[in-house]
Amino acid sequence: MTDSSTSDLFDRVEPGPRKEHKRLILRCALACFNELGIQATTVETIRERANSSIGSIYHHFGNKDGLIAALFFAALDDQLDLAQPRIQAARSAKEAIEALVQTYLEWVTQQPELARFLTQARSAVASGPFGEALAQRNKRRYAELLDWLEKGTTDGTVRPLPRETYAALLIGQSDNYCRAWLSGRVKTKPVDFVHVFVEAAWRSVGIDTPADAH
Repeated sequence: MTDSSTSDLFDRVEPGPRKEHKRLILRCALACFNELGIQATTVETIRERANSSIGSIYHHFGNKDGLIAALFFAALDDQLDLAQPRIQAARSAKEAIEALVQTYLEWVTQQPELARFLTQARSAVASGPFGEALAQRNKRRYAELLDWLEKGTTDGTVRPLPRETYAALLIGQSDNYCRAWLSGRVKTKPVDFVHVFVEAAWRSVGIDTPADAH
C-alpha cells in the first residue's frame, strides 16, 4: 500500500469527502503499477485491489490510459504547487533555479512511490492520447521559470541557449541521481545533496557576476 505522504498528496490534489473513492482507486493503481509494471497491470487488477467496480473506474478515469495520466498529472500538479511559490518569491534567475532544483529533490525524497511511477510512465503519457495535455501542462509548469531565464539572458546572468535545452540542463543531473536512488543503486537521499545539484544546475546555464564570487 501507499505510505501516508502519498495519501496526503492525493488529499491535496483530489480534496473532499466525495472524492474518497477516486483517491482509493488512485492509491491502488499506483501500488499495482509499481509492483507489476504498467504493461502487466490491467484495469481488472486495479479493480480487485480497490474492491471497486469496473464501471466506477471508467466513470472516474475513462480507461487505463486515463488512469495513468491522472496519476501522472497529480504528481506534476503537486510538484508545481510546491515549487511555484518559491519561484515567485525569487529575486533573480539564480534563486529561481535554486527553488526549482531544491523543490524537485525534496519532492522525490518525500514521494518515492509516485516518483518511481513517473520514471516508468513518462514515455507512455507523452506518446499516448494525453500527450498534448502533458505538453500544455509542462508549458504552464515552466512558464515562470522561463520568464526568469529570459530576464537572465537580458541582464547577462544566464547564457542564451535554445529554450528546449534548459529543462534538461537544470533538472537532468538531479533526475539521474533520483533514478539511481529510487532503484537502490545509491543510498543517500536526494534532498541531502541539494547544494550539489543546485550548484551544478547553475553552472550549466549561469554566468557568475563578480558579486557571486564572494
